Parts: sequence; structure tokens; C-alpha cells
Amino acid sequence: MATVRDDVRRFRVGTMRIEIHPSRQAMGEAAARAAAESLRELAASAPNVGVIFATGASQLATLHALTSMANLPWGQVVGFHMDEYVGIAPDHPASFRRYLRENLTSRVSLRAFHEIDGTQPDLDAVCADYVRLLHGYDPKLCLLGIGENGHLAFNDPAEADFSDPRDMKLVHLDNECRQQQVAEGWFPGVDAVPAEALTLTIPALLRVPKLIASVPGARKAHIVKRTLEEPISTACPATIFRTHPDVTVFLDRESAAELD
Repeated sequence: MATVRDDVRRFRVGTMRIEIHPSRQAMGEAAARAAAESLRELAASAPNVGVIFATGASQLATLHALTSMANLPWGQVVGFHMDEYVGIAPDHPASFRRYLRENLTSRVSLRAFHEIDGTQPDLDAVCADYVRLLHGYDPKLCLLGIGENGHLAFNDPAEADFSDPRDMKLVHLDNECRQQQVAEGWFPGVDAVPAEALTLTIPALLRVPKLIASVPGARKAHIVKRTLEEPISTACPATIFRTHPDVTVFLDRESAAELD
């Protein structure tokens, strides 16, 4: 059953919790509070706290709110990111390494942050090394979003595999995904968007015990509706959220506009 408190609407679809907030800023602050609570709980029981961070326009409000909070145990956090373009240098305006340096690691002092380098010649080795680090720190929290085609990380519908035996892989980005990067202002045109990326797979993400998804903006309204209402399948990879035991999707009014 849905509830309304302080202008926030809350309900469940499957195991997935949904919160609709009145604005992008309010959504980001709410997601950040949830992440902060989780960080404090995890830091109280372990010296190292593995956390996976997403990038993109959808994460800015959440990351800004989270990194503005006082007295969080950042010194115990070992950070990872979930994807990176192939062939983009870390100083490129669209590089996810640059994004996370600007919006996370330059704002707070993490114990460590492990970057994905998509410029290396041996991408299989990059994946293998990153997966070893990931397994070593066993992340317990993941902050992520949902792409306009339903992708999680860079697992577009044609690449998504709910039973993928790999934890990280090379993928080809579909046209809708590449168009989204242009629409968000990261690239001047589709031809400038790399065709390939390295990404954590869906099983690697779903293995994380707590997922906090920030999904604001009118461009996400249709995929939010699909995520909540379509049958669970790789045609809309985000539908798999409805099977995870602890996932909360934070929306604003614009991204929730097509919901009943």
C-alpha cells in the first residue's frame, strides 16, 4: 500500500521500494540520507566498507548531498565504479574517472578508490584485475541509476544477462544508450560516443546487499514505468530490481510522471 508523508509517496513493487519526492534536489537528499545511514552501519561493523558508485547526470544531486554531509566514515570507504568507456583518457570531459574525481574523491577523503582504465591494451586483464579487487573488498552498498533503455551500468538490453558467469565484461553500446550520453551533454554527437565500454555485469551488481537507485528527470519517466510494470526480462534490464531483497528507487515528480 502506498503512503504519503511530508509530500513523499512510498510504495512497493515486488521487493522493490519506491519513493517519489517533490523535486530532484529532495530526491537526491533522500537518497543521500539512505546511503549515509548505510555507511554508518557498515563502518560500525567492519574496518573497510566497499561501495560501488555510479556516474551520470542522475547521480549528481545524490553525490553532492552525500559528500556535503558531516561526520561520515569516508576514511573506511573503498570505492569502485561500475563502468567506463573504452579508449577515453581520464581527463576527457565524459570520462567516468574524471566524473568521480570531480564529484566524489576531490570532495571527501576515501580510504581508497579503484578506477577502471579503459585505455589499456589488454582489456581482459583489466577486467580480471578489477574483479579480484572487487571480490577482495566485497562491496555491501551500491549507488546506481537506470538508463533510458533500462540498462544497469552499461548492460544494455542486448548485452544484459541475468545469469552472466562474468562479473565484468566488454560490451557494445546500443544507439539509445549513446543518444542518452549526447542528450545529457557529455558528447557533441553520437559519433563521438565510444561504441564500447567495460562494465560490471548484472549478477555482480545484484550480489551487493543494498542498492540505492537515483532516477530523476522527465527523460526517465517512460523507463521508470517499464521498470515497474513490464515482465521481468532483459528487454528492460532494470526490471530485475523487483527480485532484489533490498533496493530503493528514488524518483522525483518528473520521473514518476507516467506512473498511475
